[in-house]
Amino acid sequence: ALVVRFLTKRFIGDYEANTGALYSRKFTIDGEQISLQVQDTPFVSLEDDTDTICCQEQINRSIYWADGFVFVYSITDYESFRVLRPLHQHLRRIHPNANIPLLLMANKGDLLRARQVSSKEGLQLAGELGGTYCEVSARENCEGVREAFQQLCQELSRSGGGCNGEKRRGLHLVRPKSPNMQDLKRRLKQALTSKGKSATTL
Repeated sequence: ALVVRFLTKRFIGDYEANTGALYSRKFTIDGEQISLQVQDTPFVSLEDDTDTICCQEQINRSIYWADGFVFVYSITDYESFRVLRPLHQHLRRIHPNANIPLLLMANKGDLLRARQVSSKEGLQLAGELGGTYCEVSARENCEGVREAFQQLCQELSRSGGGCNGEKRRGLHLVRPKSPNMQDLKRRLKQALTSKGKSATTL
């Protein structure tokens, strides 16, 4: 929902299940236009009641080539918050020495009555992981989502591209190709016309 909101400025409550697609768009930061690729990755879960993450191989491939990361959880779902620390440890095993820009994004800020994760907990975890924190509502605040992504882009610009230099020397992985925006439009059209599908929960 956040990626669709960021790329199209639209919110869709009922949409196609996450396919792990990669999308590109132009972004202007401090007067300079950059090309941004956003990987919409499958969700990550914990194995049973342990603190070990269970994630698809696509997640690992994304971690290898990405310059920055957005960790998303729902303020109404503590389990989605609990997975972030083990996920960060997994990321650090892949890039133990890299300076990786990280944004911790708390979604569903419009559902305060159902809140299970406090802002204080989010801020504390962001500090622990060395990232920045923001609370947004993909449903109600397009501008907040855009500003959050822009904040990460600015940090990437300041850091000179994240950990790419380190990992490109040690690994020979090809960055995935981005589909054009026609694919995103097709997915949006399918989502708007589909009936009976359950919404993906972040």
